[in-house]
Amino acid sequence: MKHLQLPLSKEDIKRLHAGDAVMLSGTIYTARDCAHKRLFSLLDAGMPLPFELKGAIIYYAGPCPAKPGRASGSCGPTTSARMDSFAPRLFDLGLGAAVGKGEMCEEVRQALQRNAACYFAAVGGAGAVYGNAIKKSECVAFEDLLSEAVYRLEVENFPAVVAMDCYGESVYQK
Repeated sequence: MKHLQLPLSKEDIKRLHAGDAVMLSGTIYTARDCAHKRLFSLLDAGMPLPFELKGAIIYYAGPCPAKPGRASGSCGPTTSARMDSFAPRLFDLGLGAAVGKGEMCEEVRQALQRNAACYFAAVGGAGAVYGNAIKKSECVAFEDLLSEAVYRLEVENFPAVVAMDCYGESVYQK
């Protein structure tokens, strides 16, 4: 088990290999389909994004509302393949990593290699575990999208597996 402090440097990413179990601690951002569409509208219009993309980690998830005294409710991953059309451009613009559920396409694999980035897999059905790893949650963009808005999450010991590394290896092809 590798414990990683976020954000990840390129050197950190180059030390990761498909199949490595990791615990992530630091800042990640949530963004699902609707948020990605809005992020792309901003990019296409030449406007700034609501967070610094360089080195950031996007978690393909939408947190459930928090119960009193909690930072977040359940926050399980959504199917990453739904972001296949968005991910290569974001990696080319500096995104450091993504977290989601399931395999991503060949174009994403190539973008990870091209940009020394990686893709982490989270376990579907374990939303309560991920929600418990969230220590702070703040909506930073597109509040009208509710759980699909962009949230800045501070996580501690967020479990994941390196599903696709910067060397072109994938746990889905092993």
